[in-house]
Amino acid sequence: MVNLPILATRGSSGLTLYQGSEAFTKNDVLLHEETAALRVMDYSEDGSLFAYCTGQSLKVISLHDGATFFETDKQKTVEIVISPNNRYLATWEVFFTTPGNQQGNNNFEIVDMKTKTVVKSMILKKQRGWAPIWTKDEKICGRCVSNEVQFYEGEDFHTAANKLYLQGVSGFSISPSSNDPYMVAAFVAGKKGQPSFVRLFEYPKFGDGQALANKSFFKADKVEMIWNKKCTALLILVSSEVDTTGSTYYGEQSLHFMSVKGESNLVHLEKRGPIYSVDWNPNSSHFCVVYGYMPAKATLFDMKCESIFDFGTGPRNICTFNPHGNILCLAGFGNLNGYMEMWNVDGRKMVAKPQAIDTTFMEWCPDGQHLVLATCAPRLRVGNGFKIWHYTGKELYTYDVPKNMELWQTKWQYQPEGAFPVPKIMSGVQDKPKVEAYRPPSARGLPEKKLMIHETELPQNQRNNQETLSAAAKKNKKKRENKAKAKQEESADNGGFTAETISSIPEVASTGDPEVDKKIKAVRKKLKSIEELKAKQRGGVALEKNQLDKITSEASLLKELQSLQIR
Repeated sequence: MVNLPILATRGSSGLTLYQGSEAFTKNDVLLHEETAALRVMDYSEDGSLFAYCTGQSLKVISLHDGATFFETDKQKTVEIVISPNNRYLATWEVFFTTPGNQQGNNNFEIVDMKTKTVVKSMILKKQRGWAPIWTKDEKICGRCVSNEVQFYEGEDFHTAANKLYLQGVSGFSISPSSNDPYMVAAFVAGKKGQPSFVRLFEYPKFGDGQALANKSFFKADKVEMIWNKKCTALLILVSSEVDTTGSTYYGEQSLHFMSVKGESNLVHLEKRGPIYSVDWNPNSSHFCVVYGYMPAKATLFDMKCESIFDFGTGPRNICTFNPHGNILCLAGFGNLNGYMEMWNVDGRKMVAKPQAIDTTFMEWCPDGQHLVLATCAPRLRVGNGFKIWHYTGKELYTYDVPKNMELWQTKWQYQPEGAFPVPKIMSGVQDKPKVEAYRPPSARGLPEKKLMIHETELPQNQRNNQETLSAAAKKNKKKRENKAKAKQEESADNGGFTAETISSIPEVASTGDPEVDKKIKAVRKKLKSIEELKAKQRGGVALEKNQLDKITSEASLLKELQSLQIR
């Protein structure tokens, strides 16, 4: 029987490790270390080690028996990376100088935890892009420096075995593959009117003309490169801090696709606005994107960047697949209302729609069935705590942080692939009773008027053949149909005449009877007034009771006018 994963929490009360049991309805405390200076924590990739900095020392403990695996006197560590095979520990501290030490001390180190020796130590002032990147087998380690990416092989961290020279290179990514060939993607930001670009190489073939693929784009201050699990393709999320069109304060974003076969495409997104979340399915065959001004749109794309399923729109800013790839969670956290949609990926069917209000962070458990939902500071400083849910919305465990205390981070223990079976998908969707909005007595019994602030779209499989139009087009079509129907009913009640058709008939010079002409003129005036009131009513203006009574007299006035003009 496989033990349930460990959940680590970090907050103002210190560090706590919880071991779940009985489907997470019970969670025993494995470790609690009280310190308000806990800066960072992380697991090794196989989940066997756990590293954290207490503010006095940096510790790495074994999660098999709780023994200290490695410890060093590093008080100000704020970043940690453990190499894939648990051999090396890379750390970064905030760089600072003092009047007595104008040069400052080395703030970046790589330690060999096997021999307890420092294999690399230097000053690295920038936190962005500080972390070295290893291949899965630890044969190659790369780090970015000015105008080049340096690669170290084996245990030698002093002399670079290979270098990728690119003027202005500011970021890179190595494919997370466990064997050859290793792929390297490098980003160069554009300057002086030149476009930015990402180039893909096969290690160590870095010569001119040896790039496997190249994708260039303007308006790129930074990029995020996201590999699929099989290392056959990557997504490039491009961001610029300023929107040159002036339509938004939040900059511009675009999403690009690149494969190791040399293909590169722009992922076409149907709705304008930010790109909130991107996630690959673990099977590496498709990916999901949440994008566009609220309510945001969510779409599933294949490897050709073509849409294969449209989830419609909703209050969401997160998409994330469970570790087995058969359940997709679409959710809206942070400043949104916490609605979650759990989708059966293969069946394209929603299986649950729970709500977790005030959630600021969520993460799938490695078993693919459970997830942690947390309210953390500094995003929210009240009501901090975490909950463990089943994906159907069943709440299994709740922990509320004591008053005047804060929760900063929660994190599941990583597990090796195949540690848990693929979960069977159950439906947890329940029809909730419709809650009617309060209406004042004067509005009861009258048609309800809805203010459409946003255009909403249903998921692709919930639309019928007549709902292929946009929301605005469907709304206008319905208005036209209702107006035509009302005219037909009005015409049937008045011998084929309506107020609109009668008012359009030109006035005759005279009927020969001054009294009849006077009556016709008075009736026409009343009908014109009624038409104006009806136009206001269609525009959403609330009418007084006497005005509504005037509209109800329209039928009798039409008949009277008809009889007067026929004389």
